[in-house]
Amino acid sequence: MTHDWRAERTRRGESLDARDGTTQDERTVMRLRLGVGVIGVLLPLALPLGNWLFAELRGQDTTDFWPGSMSGAYYTSTRNILVGSLCALGVFLICYRFDRRDDRWSTAAGVFALGVALFPTAPHGATAFQETVGVLHLVLAGLLLFVLAMFCIHSFRNPHYVQRPWVSRGYLVAGALILLFGALAVVTGLTGVGADWEIRPLYLCEWLSVWAFGAAWIGAALELGSDIDALGRSRPLLNGLGPAIDPADLPPAQP
Repeated sequence: MTHDWRAERTRRGESLDARDGTTQDERTVMRLRLGVGVIGVLLPLALPLGNWLFAELRGQDTTDFWPGSMSGAYYTSTRNILVGSLCALGVFLICYRFDRRDDRWSTAAGVFALGVALFPTAPHGATAFQETVGVLHLVLAGLLLFVLAMFCIHSFRNPHYVQRPWVSRGYLVAGALILLFGALAVVTGLTGVGADWEIRPLYLCEWLSVWAFGAAWIGAALELGSDIDALGRSRPLLNGLGPAIDPADLPPAQP
């Protein structure tokens, strides 16, 4: 999907130079999307591998390096990786600027990501206070996944812009998978299914949900990057608004 601020401002009769400072150039948007996606893809792998590596370097037993859940990694050797990744994700999302609707979604998601990082899940034998913080953690994590799913379903699939049908379907599938595996994670967590397995179903469901949003954000970054490379400067590709407009054909900015 390509969103072009030149076209939007031209349709509204505004100067192309009259940006209000709330949007970003296309390459910045692409890099932020890529950053969000890379965190989503690497984090589920980094947690168990990091635990194994830390145990190996310390000469400790490496047989129990899988966390019970991604949130449970807070109480393992990869606590800093988990918290640092979530904080980076939150900053990327808060800094993300695309359009007014996406700005609200991304800011909310960024706040939720920071909340997940700062309010850890409850440990075994938790106090009443830790249990309360743990409930808040779960609520924030659920809201984060829901908002990221909405990005895939409603934002990356924008009917007002020309987009290949298979790309649109891919975003829809990614959003559905985020919600599906997120719901399965809740079910497995509440029922305790596979709690004695080496790799718990809860972790696998979280892993697949996070991979789905990571893949979608990387795909959105590559899609925008492809448009930028193909067009030099991204031109508007709007459904029902005529052919693509070359920036050189647009009226000059008014003084």
